[in-house]
Amino acid sequence: MLLYLLRHADAEEMKTTDAERGLTAKGRQQAEKVSRYCKRCGVRPDYILTSPFRRARETAVTVASALETPILVEPFLASGMTSDCARHELRSYLGCQSAFLVGHQPDLGELIAVLLGLATASSFPVPKASLTALEMRSLAPGAASLVFTLPPRMME
Repeated sequence: MLLYLLRHADAEEMKTTDAERGLTAKGRQQAEKVSRYCKRCGVRPDYILTSPFRRARETAVTVASALETPILVEPFLASGMTSDCARHELRSYLGCQSAFLVGHQPDLGELIAVLLGLATASSFPVPKASLTALEMRSLAPGAASLVFTLPPRMME
């Protein structure tokens, strides 16, 4: 399975709650840039799974619209996700050719680090609106290979 991991785009400062923070104008532009890149490069995930947090959902909707891909809001992708929880929840998607996760840092970075078999204390750097792709042999620690990781400025 090819697993794409996208950190949400640039978000507003704190609202009443962290979950209510939406994208800024810069964030909307970043999400559009990711969308255009994915469409141009033939990224066609079976599903886009997103955190329920507003900034992640807004990022996911932009990408899903461009790729004509269904979105599933997955509570496990909310801020604070653990890599163990994510690996457990992702088991039901192993039959897919590819899946696309939209979430938060440091959660995505820790998941990437575990899947790549990096030191457990490390976190893979995941800037806002950056896209990482992993080739998954399984969901076991160290069973993935890095295909690419791109910050939004490289997706022109």
